[in-house]
Amino acid sequence: MKELLLDHGMRVVGRKQVLRALSKDEAAEVFLARDGDPFIAREIREAAGKAGVPVTDAESMAQLGRACGIEVGASVAASLKISN
Repeated sequence: MKELLLDHGMRVVGRKQVLRALSKDEAAEVFLARDGDPFIAREIREAAGKAGVPVTDAESMAQLGRACGIEVGASVAASLKISN
């Protein structure tokens, strides 16, 4: 997970950015923190399901934030598809 999310140009962090990436068919994989807001988790899982994008659970918001290279927790992040 960490390798996929550390490249700042190839990931988005946060509900709005992940939903935008899913709607534009830019997300390759979504990562959800287990201790994040259940409302956000349902919303993201539904959008990812519609987009056909896999969802991977992260242990915690702190772990997901660290994997993204940020100093705060993150409830959701997504790795982006590589475009040529």
